[in-house]
Amino acid sequence: MRTLALLLVLTGITAAAPRPWKDPDGTRSIQGEFVSRTDDKVTIRRTDGKVFTMALDKLHPDDRKWLDANHPSAGAKPANKPPGNAVFDSLCFGDTRQQVLAKLKESKFVEMTADETYLGRLGLNGVFRTRKDVGGLPCMLYFDWTEDGHLSELSLQTHAMGESAYGSKIKNCWTELIKLLTSLYGKPVQAAPYPDSAQLTEGAFLASHLWRWEGGGSILLGTARDTDGFTAVVRFTQREVAPVPLP
Repeated sequence: MRTLALLLVLTGITAAAPRPWKDPDGTRSIQGEFVSRTDDKVTIRRTDGKVFTMALDKLHPDDRKWLDANHPSAGAKPANKPPGNAVFDSLCFGDTRQQVLAKLKESKFVEMTADETYLGRLGLNGVFRTRKDVGGLPCMLYFDWTEDGHLSELSLQTHAMGESAYGSKIKNCWTELIKLLTSLYGKPVQAAPYPDSAQLTEGAFLASHLWRWEGGGSILLGTARDTDGFTAVVRFTQREVAPVPLP
């Protein structure tokens, strides 16, 4: 895996932005910003400043999906969560290379992009990719190992692209990754706006979002830059990364 210096920069939580909220059949809507929610109700602040609470069953299904993806209730259980101690798919920290390869070959979520006979020379980094694109881009898998050959860190990473794609294709992937990771691991511990490309020096990784993993580690989402260009990156690490104090 390309070495990326961890530069954890969280530069302020995104303020809630007004959005349309539709009735169940989608014929009427109001503009307002999300305030809070419970298991069965949501509180909205209209553009005229009025705050009101309504039952979720009075909302369009698309709005309920948006809430579950961006503001899951405290009592909601994340869907499709990896089983047991698995951090991604069926992969666990501490797995050997042989175990990781065997699990990935059986996976329904990733696929191999090279002939297995070349793995001894190529290794596993960049050989497996997600079967489905995320926000229009595939994500490749990269691995870090302990000295005795056990999995210590896992990353999902898009192909590097030029700066012209940073505000479009890479941002779209970053946005979809937020939804995916929230559905798997619940609400992030910390969230910040999309990192500014000007902040990304070569070799830097800027993390915008942080999730806690119940196995004791952390999940970081952000963007990175190397000599080939810009990428969207998800890092699964055994380290418990502390949230950065926000101004």
